[in-house]
Amino acid sequence: MQSTPSPTLSPYKIVGELVYTSGITSKSGDTPTQIRGCLEKLKTILSDAGASLDSVVKATIYLTDLSDREKYLNPIWREYFPMNPPCRTTIQVGLASGLKVEIEMVAKKKTT
Repeated sequence: MQSTPSPTLSPYKIVGELVYTSGITSKSGDTPTQIRGCLEKLKTILSDAGASLDSVVKATIYLTDLSDREKYLNPIWREYFPMNPPCRTTIQVGLASGLKVEIEMVAKKKTT
């Protein structure tokens, strides 16, 4: 992920063998589109950090409408994590205008 470093936000931090991501959002589209957008961004961030979606051990999802968990999040989650999904917490929150979801993850770095 090539991006200009932000003085206030890092897309990830590595501590030992763990990769901690910042909360990631996707600004355009409906809730399913934003969920997929977050997961695709996270896939790239984790890859850049030497991890992958397969190595995610914990995720925290922030939704503006908790009913979106059953309608949208769970089916999409199964697509991205068909086997051995990570532990997950989902919380209803208020997000900036137009945002429906924010996702942060903790993953284990791949060993070489």
